[in-house]
Amino acid sequence: MNAHSPIVEFATNATPLSVNALAQPLLASLLERQTELGLAVQRDARGVLIVDAGIDTPGSVAAGAEIGAICMGGLGSVQVRANAGASARDEWPTVIEIASAQPVLACLASQYAGWSLSASKEETGGKKFFALGSGPARSLACKEPLYEELRYRDTSSSGCLVLEVDRAPPEVVIDKILRDCSLDARGLTLILTPTTSRAGTTQVVARALEVALHKAHVLGFALEDIVEGRASAPLPPPSRDAIEAMGRTNDAILYGARVHLTVTGSDDAARDLAQRLPSSASRDFGRSFAEIFTEYDYDFYRIDPALFAPAEVWVSSLETGRTWHAGATRFDLLHPLWLGEA
Repeated sequence: MNAHSPIVEFATNATPLSVNALAQPLLASLLERQTELGLAVQRDARGVLIVDAGIDTPGSVAAGAEIGAICMGGLGSVQVRANAGASARDEWPTVIEIASAQPVLACLASQYAGWSLSASKEETGGKKFFALGSGPARSLACKEPLYEELRYRDTSSSGCLVLEVDRAPPEVVIDKILRDCSLDARGLTLILTPTTSRAGTTQVVARALEVALHKAHVLGFALEDIVEGRASAPLPPPSRDAIEAMGRTNDAILYGARVHLTVTGSDDAARDLAQRLPSSASRDFGRSFAEIFTEYDYDFYRIDPALFAPAEVWVSSLETGRTWHAGATRFDLLHPLWLGEA
C-alpha cells in the first residue's frame, strides 16, 4: 500500500472506503457545471482550489444539494423534490431528501461540522476568523476525538472541506488545513457556503440525517448498530440576515425533519433510541431557533443539546422487524416564521 492509499478501519465495514476518493467524482461534476450552478472557482497563489457557492456569486439550490452529497463523502444522496401534496396548512412545497447505506461514515466521519478552525486578528492582520469545517477532509486531519471511536482514518492524496462562511479563510487557516491533512496545495478544495445563500441553506438542511446520527451518538447508542438511514426536511428560502438564515435552517430540522433509521441490536435499545431522539425531548423545544439563540446571547453551548435533533423519527430493527415511532413535525410553528401574508 503506497503512502497515498486510503487506510480505513471501521467496525461494521470490512471493505476500505475513502470518503475523499469517493467524493472526487461528485466534486468533478460540480466543477464541470459551475456556470450553470452559479459558482465561482479559482486557485489561490499556492494552488488551493476555492469554490465560492454564494459569497460573491448567486449559487443555487442545485449547487447546495451537490455540495451536500460531497459533504457526505460520496456515501449518501441528496435530492430536491417538489412536495406535490403540500398545503399552506400542514406542509411545505420544497423538500430535501437524504439517504445513506453507510450513515455513520457519511454523516459522522465526513459530513459533521466538527473541525474548529480559527485565527486571531493578529494572525490575519485584520479581522478574526472562525469556522467549523465539514466534509471528507476532516477524516484526513482526524483532529476530533470522534475518529478514535469510529476507528476511521483516510489518507487520500486529495481532500475537500466545506466551510459555512461569508468570506474566504485567511492564509494562516489554509496553512493549518494543509498541514493537518498532509496535503499538497493542489490536492485541497475548499467550498465556501454562507448560510444566507441558496446553496448554504440547502447544504445545511441536507444535514437532517447527520443531526440524527449525532444525537444518537450523544445518547450513547452503539453507532455500529446503525446500518441505514433516510431523512427529509423542508427547504426554506434563505434570509439575508445571518441570524435569521441560521434560524431557518435549524428550524427546518428541529420542527420539519423526518428520519428513519434501520438498526441491529436489541429491541429495548431501538425503542429507547426512538423515544429519546426527537427534538421535542428538549426543554427549549417550541420556539424558533433564532429566538433561542438570541436569548442565550449567541452562545451555542447554553442551548440544551437535546434540541439538536429531527422532529419525527422511526427506528426499525433488523433483528425483529419491529419499528418504533416518536415525535411529530410542527409546521404550525414553521409557517408563522416563513410564510408572508397573501
